[in-house]
This record gives sequence, structure tokens and C-alpha cells, in this order.
Amino acid sequence: MKIAIGCDHAGLQLKENIKTLLVSLGVEILDYGTGDSCSVDYPDYGERVSDAVSSGAVERGILICGTGLGMSIVANKFPGVRATLCHNSFTARMGRLHNDSNILVLGARTIDERIAAEIVRIWIETPFEGERHSRRLEKISIIESKLNDRNRE
Repeated sequence: MKIAIGCDHAGLQLKENIKTLLVSLGVEILDYGTGDSCSVDYPDYGERVSDAVSSGAVERGILICGTGLGMSIVANKFPGVRATLCHNSFTARMGRLHNDSNILVLGARTIDERIAAEIVRIWIETPFEGERHSRRLEKISIIESKLNDRNRE
């Protein structure tokens, strides 16, 4: 599996820790930054990762900022992206099982590193359940298409 990862300055340390975990899980990583603790704007990094997922360049992505809220907003603007902000193992598992989450969003200032590692591991290992959930995701795709058509008019 190939995963794009990105963060703002608040998420830098957590991103580096997660990269180590991903390597141990055999995941190929594309790091879209940031690479230092200087203050940056989260939309710049959210856009890079979300575009990689939306375009199909990578299967999944992970975004990290202080709360995860800003990155969630950015990511879910992209066609085909299903970004889920997860705070515990339950939300990580359900985000994959029911929503086929393709971007995991974490708040570096809201969870500790141990919980973040558990969330990432569960999110990586949990498959999409399909069935009735596929129907629901198709409805979201239809909404997305309608909105894109309206924006082109």
C-alpha cells in the first residue's frame, strides 16, 4: 500500500512517529511535508495529500494538524475523498468498515502518540465492509457529481 502523509507545524512530531510505524507495517510513504517546526498554513499540506488521493496517485492519505478539524475541511473538498477525523480505535475502525475512509485525519494536540499509533494501525488493517455501506457511499458520489455539475454551470 502507498500512503501520502502531510502535516502542519503542530503535527510534525506526530507525523514523524507515524512514519516509523508505517514503515514497520510495510507501507510505502510519500511525505508531502512540512519538514520543520516553522509555522505554516495547513491548507497547503492538506491540498497536496488530498489531491494525491483524489487523483489516484496513492491509495490513501494521512493528515495531521493541531485539532484535525482544518485538515478535515480541506480534504473533504476533493472529489472521491472520504476523510475521517479519528480520536480513538472505534472511530478508526468504523471509518474504514462503514465509510471506506481513504484519508485519516489526526489532531496532534488532541490525542497522545500511543493512541495515535493504535488509530493508524487499526485504520491501515481494517477492510471496507461493503454491502449496504457501498450503497450509501454511492449516494455520496451522486451528491458530489451534482455539486460538481452545478459548479460548472
